[in-house]
Amino acid sequence: MPMAKVRVRPETRTLYLDFQYQSVRCREQTALADTPGNRRALEAVGKRIDRDITKGRFDYRAYFPDSPRAAQFDDPAEVSDAVVSTTPTFGEFAEVWFRESIPRWRDRYRRSIRDTLDRIVLPVLGEKPLDAVQRADLLAFQAHIALRAGRGRQTISARRINKIMTLVKAILNESADRFGLTSPARGLKTLKQRRPDVLPFTLEEAHLLISRVRPDYKPYLTIRLLTGLRTGEADGLQWQDVDIKNACFRIERTHSRDGDGDTKTQGSKRTIPMVPQVLAAFEAQARFRLPECPWVFHSSQGHPIDAVNFTNRIWYPLLRHLDLKVRPPYQMRHTAATLMLASGENPEWIASVLGHSTTEMLFRVYSRYVPNLTRNDGQAFAGLVHSRLSGAESASAGTPPSTPVESLLQALQALKPNEFAELLARSTPRTPAEASSHVD
Repeated sequence: MPMAKVRVRPETRTLYLDFQYQSVRCREQTALADTPGNRRALEAVGKRIDRDITKGRFDYRAYFPDSPRAAQFDDPAEVSDAVVSTTPTFGEFAEVWFRESIPRWRDRYRRSIRDTLDRIVLPVLGEKPLDAVQRADLLAFQAHIALRAGRGRQTISARRINKIMTLVKAILNESADRFGLTSPARGLKTLKQRRPDVLPFTLEEAHLLISRVRPDYKPYLTIRLLTGLRTGEADGLQWQDVDIKNACFRIERTHSRDGDGDTKTQGSKRTIPMVPQVLAAFEAQARFRLPECPWVFHSSQGHPIDAVNFTNRIWYPLLRHLDLKVRPPYQMRHTAATLMLASGENPEWIASVLGHSTTEMLFRVYSRYVPNLTRNDGQAFAGLVHSRLSGAESASAGTPPSTPVESLLQALQALKPNEFAELLARSTPRTPAEASSHVD
C-alpha cells in the first residue's frame, strides 16, 4: 500500500512529501518550515494522496501543477484541466488547530468548540481546500447559520453567529499564516448585536430578596448581591479561600456540573474585601458548615450547589413570589456593579472586585444605569465647581472667605438707623418689672 511520508530537507529545514506512484519514487518540495503544526498539515495532504492513489483517481498534475515530474504521468489522450489544491482542506486543518489549542482551553469551552465544529462548521466548510475558501463562501455560510433555529424555535442570535464566525476566522487566519495564503476572513465585519440585558435590582429589591429567601440561602444571596461573584465563582468557593479574621476571601476556581474549572481569565483570580454585611453572611454560613465538606455553599449531602437546581427551584420561584421581573441569577452580579458605581466607589477598585482587568467593560456595560441611582441633573458637579472656583477667586482677589463673626458685622453695618435702634431696644437687659410688663 502506498504511504506518503513527510520528510525534512537538511539544507533548508523545509518539509517535502516522499511517496511512490506507479512504481516511481516521487519527492515534492514545499516551502513549509519544519514545525509540528506544519508536519501535521502536510501529513493530511499525504493521506489524501494515498487515498486517491489507492482509489485510482490520483492526478499528479492536479496536486503538483508546477512539478517537472508531472509531465511524466500525463495521459497523452487526456490532460486534465482541473487543479486540486496542495493545501489541506478546512476540515483537516481545523483538526490540527483544535488539537494545538486544547492546552489553553478549559474543558467546558473545549467541548463547546468541538460541538460547534462538528454540528455547524465542518458540514459546510470541511471539504473545501483552504486556498479555495473565498469571502463569498464565508458570507454564504454566515447567511446559512442565520437561518438555523435557536432557543425557543427562534432564529439564532447575532451574538451566537458572531461567535461561530470568530471560530472560523481563527482557523482561516492561522492557516493563512502557515501556508502563505491571504485569509478571506480578515476584514469581515461582525453583525451588530443588541446590548446585553442588564436588569439590576435596586437596593430595596436586593434587601427584599435577602430577607425573603429561605434561611439557608440568605448568606448565598447576600454575598452574590454585594460582591458580584459569577455563578461558577460563588459555587466554587471553599473555606480555605475565606479569611474571616482579615475580612477577605479569594477566588481561585469555578464550579459547574462539569466539575471544578479554572477562572474565566487569569485576572479573575482575585482577593475580595468583605463589607460588614458580607462578613456577617460568611459567619452565618459557617453555622451550616458540614464536617469534611470543603465547600462554602453546599447541599444537605455536602455537594456544591447545583446552579440549574438553584435557578429553577429557589431563584425563579422567589422572584415570582415577590412579584419581581423574572431574570437570571447573573443579574445579581449586575446589581453589585451598579450599586458600587452609584455609591461613588473608585471604578478601578470596582473592576478589581468584579474581576475585570480594566474599567472599559465596567463603563460600557453599567454606566448607563448609574444616573438612575444618583443625581442626574448636574447639581453635584455644579456644586463642586462652585465651591472650588469660588474659593480660588476669593483667594486671588485677596478677600478671605467670610467667617460667622465677619458675616454678622457685615449684616449690622447694612442696617438702617431705625432698624439698628430697634435691635438695641430688643437686646437691652430689662428689670424684672419691665420684662413682666413688656409684651413682644
